[in-house]
Amino acid sequence: MAADLAVIGLGYVGLPLAQEASRAGLTVLGLDVAPDVVAALNDGRSHVDDLDDADVAAMLDAGFRATADAAELATADAIVICVPTPLSDEGGPDLTAVTAASRAIAAHLRPNTLVVLESTTYPGTTDEVVRPILEQGGLEAGQDFHLAFSPERIDPGNQTFGLRNTPKVVGGHTLACTAAAAAFYRRFVDTVVEARGTREAETAKLLENTYRHVNIALVNEMARFCHELDIDLWDVIRLAATKPFGFKAFYPGPGVGGHCIPIDPNYLSHNVRARLGYPFRFVELAQEINATMPDYVAQRIQNLLNQERKAVNGATVLLLGVTYKHDIADQRESPAVPVARRLMALGAQVVFHDPHVPAWDVDGTTLHRVADLDAALTGADIAVVLQAHSAYDGEMIAKKAPRVFDTRGITPASETVEHL
Repeated sequence: MAADLAVIGLGYVGLPLAQEASRAGLTVLGLDVAPDVVAALNDGRSHVDDLDDADVAAMLDAGFRATADAAELATADAIVICVPTPLSDEGGPDLTAVTAASRAIAAHLRPNTLVVLESTTYPGTTDEVVRPILEQGGLEAGQDFHLAFSPERIDPGNQTFGLRNTPKVVGGHTLACTAAAAAFYRRFVDTVVEARGTREAETAKLLENTYRHVNIALVNEMARFCHELDIDLWDVIRLAATKPFGFKAFYPGPGVGGHCIPIDPNYLSHNVRARLGYPFRFVELAQEINATMPDYVAQRIQNLLNQERKAVNGATVLLLGVTYKHDIADQRESPAVPVARRLMALGAQVVFHDPHVPAWDVDGTTLHRVADLDAALTGADIAVVLQAHSAYDGEMIAKKAPRVFDTRGITPASETVEHL
């Protein structure tokens, strides 16, 4: 059966893409190497935050089907690669999944097919890594098939901006490739922005996340000296944000997490060092600052306990919110893990509460999840707000807990509450 689109990788990026294309009337095939993911989707069960089972059922009704058989790629007019690119030991992206997907496509590539890479990577990947693999079968990019890069801009849990109303950047191997990719995405995305080429599109994604990475590091560093100088940084940010131009508010936190901010800027930094021989200093400094925040948070917790004449060794520390972002279940690169790791190394009895996480493991140790939040707040030596889930009532937390360290600014200031 012919497909308008085949999506390789049915995770946080690929599944929303498949959903939006299905909504627009495209016949969509999903390919994933995980048999359990394929089986669950074909049974109408979702495994990502932004889609529930009803969403998957609607996709199936629209003709969506998941498969683990790469041979079915031969039936698709367009193929989009949405596989993970985790950080490698060398500091760049691990392209194992990208090259595997490219080889699978190459084995079944037909003339006039559009192939798009959406996986985040370093500039040059589409042309230098993906293209040679795809051309091994004798077809030439820009002549026999279209090749492009379009950075994914999925923001898990965002209720305002989804795939359709977030502008889509596309850059092709040739002008004709760009035009073909733009025409394809315009079938289900409101605004498509054409880049000069694949490298510009690849670098745009890295700039977006580097911008956030650097500005988060800025306020995280300010949090440290503002605390020492007895300055309320949260009020400072509130005041600065009243300026209607030239300022965008960023807020401090216990570190950075997720699949983008802690990882993607390193791809650019690694690429600059590898190709040009000098450091991308902004990124490397931001990484240094943000990576040390969990230890700084643990130290602040220890200091607060000391003020109460309590040792961290044996103290009950209640962590509130262990996901990397509010109101989702995703724990990838969550700073809660290194915070808990450091506290446990100091001898603290670490327990947690998170309305989105039924079980939490830190370095092989399963931490106790408290069921009764009110009782846990009362019984803990200190409650630590690590994530601002909407289910959390800051005033209630401040009232019930004997001591609060709030890294997200959701609790009112008081004698028993200290903010990051």
